[in-house]
Amino acid sequence: MDTQKEQGREKYKLVLSMARRLPPVPTAVVHPCDAVSLQGAVEAARLGLIAPILVAPTHRLQATAVEAGLDITGIPVVESEHSHDSAEKAVALVREAKAEALMKGSLHTDEVMGAVVAHGTGLRTARRISHCFIMDVPGYAAPLIITDAAVNIAPTLEEKVDIVQNAIDLAHALGLDQVLVAILSAMETVNPKVPSTIEAAALCKMADRGQITGGLLEGPLALDNAIDPHAAAIKHIVSPVAGRANVLVVPDLEAGNMLAKSLSFLGGAECAGIVLGARVPVILTSRADSVVTRLASCAVASLVAAWRRRPADRRGRHG
Repeated sequence: MDTQKEQGREKYKLVLSMARRLPPVPTAVVHPCDAVSLQGAVEAARLGLIAPILVAPTHRLQATAVEAGLDITGIPVVESEHSHDSAEKAVALVREAKAEALMKGSLHTDEVMGAVVAHGTGLRTARRISHCFIMDVPGYAAPLIITDAAVNIAPTLEEKVDIVQNAIDLAHALGLDQVLVAILSAMETVNPKVPSTIEAAALCKMADRGQITGGLLEGPLALDNAIDPHAAAIKHIVSPVAGRANVLVVPDLEAGNMLAKSLSFLGGAECAGIVLGARVPVILTSRADSVVTRLASCAVASLVAAWRRRPADRRGRHG
């Protein structure tokens, strides 16, 4: 492995270390019927990150375990008929208080999220459900949270309020002392012709009025002004967030997806993925993700679950 990639895991190692000091979080693993997803669950259990409950057709689960050379003896299994049934039964485990997290296996994201958001039987709360990438970028001081790159395609201003709050809560769960939120656009000035700049300004004012809590917001900011102090200084942007952001709020899913993948494939970053705003954290990894990414996502979910268990007064107003 190259030096840049290894350096890019330093912050993930810290997150893993923090999570391993916590009790394993009971986690319903949804349809882990391929080698990578089952290996991720087994390895996360071995490290003490999760206490998995495997929800899948038993014959497929056993065949996958044999093929991958994995021992799943002693891990609880809930029998299901197919992937849709796996998703529904995993959500039911949460509703029955038998699991505090969900972990996506070898099924499509839409199947998992469909069960999560189902009216009456799902895991909705008053908060909008949104996705965050937690990026470990070589050379950047803190973990970098990017939202939303997987769930909300073109969020409205109202939806962005919850998206921002979810990201702030995640940052606190990760132990960040100060949450610095940059609302991204293509420019750092408010331009009526660019809707994302108007929404950025509105979000900042909403934070001023206590409608978003727990973090410092600044925007609109272009990406360079958000993460590079020199670029912010050139533009004469005076703000505690500019150049030092640890949360990046993108205008839409396409921008977030391209930003995260650029950091991964061009910048050597590692990324973990999690969905927030439901009753429990949802570990939403890609079927192509490595075991390292899956473990990092499990560690993040463990920290979020532990943070949610704290009394509200210990979490602060934003909790």
